[in-house]
Amino acid sequence: MRRVGDDGFRYPLAVDRTGAYKVRAGEMLRVCMTSDFFLRQADPWREEAWDIIRARPDVKFFLLTKRPHRVARCLPSDWGDGWDNVMLSVSIENQRRTDQRLPVLLDLPFTHKGAMAAPLIGPIELGRYLSDGQIEQLIVGGENYGGARPLDVDWVRSLRAQCEQADVSMTFIETGSTLIKDGRTYRMGPKRNQSVQAHRSGLSYTAQDRRPWRLRAPLGWEIPAAELHVPQFDGDCLNCGSRPICNGLYRGRCA
Repeated sequence: MRRVGDDGFRYPLAVDRTGAYKVRAGEMLRVCMTSDFFLRQADPWREEAWDIIRARPDVKFFLLTKRPHRVARCLPSDWGDGWDNVMLSVSIENQRRTDQRLPVLLDLPFTHKGAMAAPLIGPIELGRYLSDGQIEQLIVGGENYGGARPLDVDWVRSLRAQCEQADVSMTFIETGSTLIKDGRTYRMGPKRNQSVQAHRSGLSYTAQDRRPWRLRAPLGWEIPAAELHVPQFDGDCLNCGSRPICNGLYRGRCA
C-alpha cells in the first residue's frame, strides 16, 4: 500500500482562485474506500491524515474499515469521545463478519457509527446491534465484476425491516451483477442499471430521528444548517440508489 500524491491526499485543504475551500462545508468525503484507513501499512502517514481531518471540522469524513480491532490504538491523542465530523463504518458482508466486527465498533468512541453490507453475500440479523441507537446508517449493495456472488432480494428486505423497526437509515445503493428475486436469477448489466433498480425497489429507508452532524468552522463556532452544503441533483440523479448518501452534482457533474 502507498499513500496517494499530495494533491489527492491534501485535497480537503485545497482552495480555489478566490481562496475558498474546494470542498464545501457540509460535504462528505469518503476516505480510503478502495483500501482501509486502519491498515498497518498506513501507520506512517495516518497522523498526517488526522491533521487534515482536524483542520476541516466543517466537513464530514466517512471512514470504512474491516479492521475495527486496530482502531483504538490508531486514534489521535485529542480524540476524546470522538470528533463530531467523523463517521466510522465497518464492513459486514455476512453474519460471521457482522458478529466479529459490530461488537468492536459499538465499544469504540465515535460520535457517528455505521455499517456497510456491500457486497452483501448472505442474510444478516442485526437487531441486537441496532437496539441501543449507536448505529445510525446501513449501506447495502450487491457484488460486481467477474465471479460476483448473487444478491438475494429477501436479504435486503429483511435488513430494511430491521432498520425500519430500529429507526436506522438504510440505503440500498445497487443490486450487484446477479440478483435473485422470488426464486428467479437476473443478470443486472452495468452499474448504472444496478443503481436504478435498487432505487426503484423502494427498499431504502430514511430514519425519522436522524442524528445531527454538529459541524464547526475552523475557528470553532458551530455552523448553522442553513450555511451548509445542500446537494443538488438533476434528472438522472433522481433514479440513483446512492442519492440519499450523495454530495450531489459538482459543476454539473456527478460528485
